[in-house]
Amino acid sequence: METTLIRCGKLFDGVKEELVPDMEILVEGERIAAVGKNLPHPEGCKVIDLSGSTVTPGMIDAHVHPDAFDNDTMFMETIFASDDWRTLGTLHTCQQALHRGFTTLRIPGTIASCSYGLADVRRAIDAGYFEGTRLVIAFRSMGTTGSHGDLTQRLHAHPLLGDLYEAAATGIANGPDEFRKAVRKEIKYGADFIKIMATGGFASPNDGPEEQHCNDDEFRAIIETAHNLCRPVTAHTYAPDLLIKLSNMGIDGLEHGALMDERAAEVLEKNGTYLVPTFCPYDEIINQDEENLRKKKPEFQRKLRAYAERLTEARKVIRQSNLTLGYGTDFVAVHQPYENGYEYSAWLRSGMDPFRALKAATSVNAKILRRDDIGQIAPGKLADISAWNRDLLTDHEALLDCAFVMKGGVVYDAVSVVGPKQK
Repeated sequence: METTLIRCGKLFDGVKEELVPDMEILVEGERIAAVGKNLPHPEGCKVIDLSGSTVTPGMIDAHVHPDAFDNDTMFMETIFASDDWRTLGTLHTCQQALHRGFTTLRIPGTIASCSYGLADVRRAIDAGYFEGTRLVIAFRSMGTTGSHGDLTQRLHAHPLLGDLYEAAATGIANGPDEFRKAVRKEIKYGADFIKIMATGGFASPNDGPEEQHCNDDEFRAIIETAHNLCRPVTAHTYAPDLLIKLSNMGIDGLEHGALMDERAAEVLEKNGTYLVPTFCPYDEIINQDEENLRKKKPEFQRKLRAYAERLTEARKVIRQSNLTLGYGTDFVAVHQPYENGYEYSAWLRSGMDPFRALKAATSVNAKILRRDDIGQIAPGKLADISAWNRDLLTDHEALLDCAFVMKGGVVYDAVSVVGPKQK
């Protein structure tokens, strides 16, 4: 069995809130065998010197829509690109993210209409036919006709085409029985979890972030059916009342929560409902970044401006809360789906404790994904290991400057997307 000794400048193990100097990691095959100082290692062991870098577990992004080669064309491709093209886009995202130090992606639905290509990408990567990240997947988001999950919104000027597209799409349902069937079908083809489009959104043309798109009986049918089949459920949700309602219904987690208030945060904390807050999609309005804001669709810009004050206040509530926070990007504009490190920048620039952000992207996300074999540097865990050139505690661009990446004991080329740090 091949063995590798990694010498770390500093080590963050995914759990302890410290960077420990001069640690070593012994890798045997695909797993970590030992972690410590001055580790004994067999003759012929390969030695990798990362003494100038900070070593972490391989990063996990818990909210990626991967099926666009270029986010500038994502929404047009909803209608005019084949599901096969978008499956290839997913593979491309998995490859690019891996080289940037993110070894696992969680996919809460794609823009594909009826393809199960995510499962094929996962199977091909796991079989070793292609390099790429680990995948934890929901094929599509559960949503009603006309909801944020109904991508035929963009055909509103062509009702005949819209209706034809909706008839072929999976995940769009109306009524508890239809949703029960939709959940069962997702799990039948390999979904690891179920995602609900519970409300409208910011990027879509004809809905808003405070609308409730499923009725309560539909929510209960989805959650109950998934739990009966041992799958967790999360939901795209913004407004406090709906966050509270879904948490009290027993949902496992929530995505975004970008209009959170203190009342909702208290309920989620009490119920143990996790939140993946996806800061980046709202960052331009909070930080008054007009250049990047103009890169978004007019309806996206309009809604961000309308909700600017509440988005800003909600971010403070999330930061000051004791919520279980996962790390996720949700890039559909400005950044590409594999540029996962920009979310770390948003967290640190929002005043978040860097260790909270680092744990979110490692051990906390591993729990959200129900993967106890990743997210930590510890004996017995899979050898998913990344290293970074910059100071993770002070430099908000640190997760854009990858120095090393290993997945399952295999080393891949590392890619930095920022220039050398100015001394």
